[in-house]
Amino acid sequence: MPERIVIASRESALALWQARHIQAQLAGLYPRIRIEILGVTTEGDRRLDASLAKIGGKGLFVKELEEALASGRADIAVHSVKDVPMVLAPGLTLAAIGAREDPRDAFVSNRHPDLAALPAGARVGTSSLRRECQLRARHPRLRVEPLRGNVPTRLKKLDEGRFDAVLLAAAGLKRLGLDDRITRLLTPSESLPAPGQGALGIECLEGRADLVELLAPLNHDATARCVGAERAFSRALSGSCNVPLGAYAEPEGSRVRLRGFVGAPDGSRLVSGELEGPGDGAEALGTALADQLKAQGAADILAQLQTSS
Repeated sequence: MPERIVIASRESALALWQARHIQAQLAGLYPRIRIEILGVTTEGDRRLDASLAKIGGKGLFVKELEEALASGRADIAVHSVKDVPMVLAPGLTLAAIGAREDPRDAFVSNRHPDLAALPAGARVGTSSLRRECQLRARHPRLRVEPLRGNVPTRLKKLDEGRFDAVLLAAAGLKRLGLDDRITRLLTPSESLPAPGQGALGIECLEGRADLVELLAPLNHDATARCVGAERAFSRALSGSCNVPLGAYAEPEGSRVRLRGFVGAPDGSRLVSGELEGPGDGAEALGTALADQLKAQGAADILAQLQTSS
């Protein structure tokens, strides 16, 4: 058993909350181990002047953390699973996925109760192509505008009147104690979440069998199965920040129900579907749903996105 475990974390308020949450869990399990946090600024945090799709995707939020693991400066890294690339770098593994917080998107506005109440031309801020695609498809009268920055920064821009509403992950708001800012939670039918949204992943080197064993009690089996299905779906569709894609799996007894969609950024095309299957075959379920959507037109959408990128 190691004397010390160092957790690599981004330095935003939300990321540090997540790292401290894992720190407290590990301290409760292993009181003799010293648990420390190493704050790291990632390229995704530094480059707020462009959309993630244009500068390399959400992997920019994990690269420097993974470098800290490779160099030995940190032992584990804590991520929002939705920010973790669908294919991990060689030699790395997600050793545990914690119990999921609320996976839904949150509608936040100071003047309007929901999306339907927004007047034509109202400005809605989001940093996500996934949210933008669904917004444009279901509410074409609204203006969708880019919104980057950490959670407090995005709320500040709303409060300054630069937007009529913003869409954020409910999990982040709840973890930061900002539940009162949620005007309305959007159902998955209204806005299908990102793969892994609301779940925390703990990453380490594959060769650290000692850490994999220590982290095992933090793994939440039902969440891990559902997230595995979502990530397999996204992986089969080359999911990235350049592809408007959503996936959400729910446990139903020993089975898993998976919903997914792929769309064009402007919302002009959207292909969706769902499948149900055994929980112990969740990743195969994700791949099967991806194949189903490809046959229904998702392959054409992906080809057009590749051509235009």
